[in-house]
Amino acid sequence: MTIPETTASPTLSRLIPPDLYQDLREDTRTTLLIRSAKLICPSGEYACLLRDVSSGGVRLRLFHATPPEPYAFLEMANGEIYPMEKKWCRPDQAGGDQAGFRFLQPIDVDRFIEEAGDYPRRPVRLRLECHGQLFTDGRSTPMVLRNISQGGALIETTTWLALHQTVRLVIDGMSERFAPGIFAQVRWRNRYHHGLAFDRAFRLDELAAHAKVLQPFAVQPSPAATALASQLMARSC
Repeated sequence: MTIPETTASPTLSRLIPPDLYQDLREDTRTTLLIRSAKLICPSGEYACLLRDVSSGGVRLRLFHATPPEPYAFLEMANGEIYPMEKKWCRPDQAGGDQAGFRFLQPIDVDRFIEEAGDYPRRPVRLRLECHGQLFTDGRSTPMVLRNISQGGALIETTTWLALHQTVRLVIDGMSERFAPGIFAQVRWRNRYHHGLAFDRAFRLDELAAHAKVLQPFAVQPSPAATALASQLMARSC
């Protein structure tokens, strides 16, 4: 649900730092919304919530600390990607972060809200590369986690899995969170790649917490990561 506004409201002025609030007032429109999306950084991919947007910037809620890189991409559910620059971040009362980003180019707010694009909307899917073990019929095989969403995952393994077969995943770094592992069923396969559906879907905040554990970022971004982000942004503009 979205609430259009012709100008930034008094409520927004209390939520957003004064410097960004002034920037938002100069944009064509500020719109309040709650929508899931993905923040892409050199350190990894992280689930987030969009809280408001204008033609010049967006405010995000993350379920953990904000990645340290100064530049990032915002990927929407329809696959549209927007390059951004981080302007501010601060902890919120729920234990995560609020963060303000400026788009490197002004956006069409209506198109952004409608999520119009060449592809249909799909749940937030985080691309990563994490190793672990796959358990089937009492046997253990190495596997690589290629992406994960609230409802499933893509894994790569040399074991040939049958459709609808029940499997158990033990992912390196997540053993403390899931002592017995994650149970899932095979929904599709393509050679060594298998699409899985979890027996119990994650909430968005759970997915974000798992992603942060699997993709820890340094307190300060490395020069190489910062240079890579700058190159990507330059090509995107």
